[in-house]
Parts: sequence; structure tokens; C-alpha cells
Amino acid sequence: MNSPMIPSRRVLLEAVVLVLVAVAVGLSLNPRLVMNAFMGRNVVSKKPPIAASVQKFPQPVDYEELDSLIAAGDQLVDARDHHLYATAHLPGAISLPLGEVGQSLKKFKAQIPLETPLILYCNGFGCPDSFDLGVRLIAAGYLHVQVYEGGFPEWRDRGRPLEAGEGR
Repeated sequence: MNSPMIPSRRVLLEAVVLVLVAVAVGLSLNPRLVMNAFMGRNVVSKKPPIAASVQKFPQPVDYEELDSLIAAGDQLVDARDHHLYATAHLPGAISLPLGEVGQSLKKFKAQIPLETPLILYCNGFGCPDSFDLGVRLIAAGYLHVQVYEGGFPEWRDRGRPLEAGEGR
């Protein structure tokens, strides 16, 4: 004769099945998110830009998105010091070193409208300058600030073109 399942075991089994079904549904609905997490890349949202009144921190940008964002008019901003910028930088980037933002912000704001989407970069993963600069630019009123976390090293290592000189 089969003994009936103890109620607590049955509840536990049903909970495990429910969790497994939820995980399977979640993974099937977010394959890009799962692949990015397993490959150790940024988990980048395709959501529209966040309004300045809501945005508190810069949003991450993935390498694969850069070309389309730049083509759409997003402005690259190099947060590294002027010497590194003059040696080599991403094409079309403007230099705004984090250490000089206090003195240079007024000129930057006169040159770049607050509505311009910005993509900030510095010396790659682990370099906080682009993120910190992004926080300052959001506080200064910029409406859409993003950070390319792979920065200069990832761009260079992928064989992408670079510019040298003072630029703009």
C-alpha cells in the first residue's frame, strides 16, 4: 500500500517545481541578459534614455552598441588626462578630464548642449573616472549620460581607429 506524501514534503516539491518553471521562463525571455552574464560582459538595458530628473548615475553602454549610438549623434567624451587624449583617443571624442571638470565645465556646456547624449570613457574596466565624470555631468544638467566601461583599451585592442592630437 502506498503511503500518502507528508504534506510538508508535497509543499516543498511543489515549491521546487514552481521555482524551476519560473527560472526556465525567465531564462527563455531574457537570452541576451543570460548570455552577457555568463560571458562576463555588461548587462546593458535597451530601455529609452532616462529623463534627467530621474537619472542619478550614468548608464552602461556595451561595445556592440557604440557604432549605432555614435551614428545617431551621441558625443564621445574622453575622461582621461590631456596627455593621454593627445597621444590617442577615439575618433570624434572631446577631452574633459575628470580632474579639470571644475575649470572646464562652463566651456564644455557652451560647446555641447545639455540635450546631447554623451558616451564617456576612460582607461577601461576598473577606471572610475568616466563614471565619476558622468555623475558630475548629470548634476550639471545633462539629460542622457552613458559610460563605455571597456573604454580606450577595449576600443584599441579590437583594432578600431584612433586619432591623435589635441582635437576639440
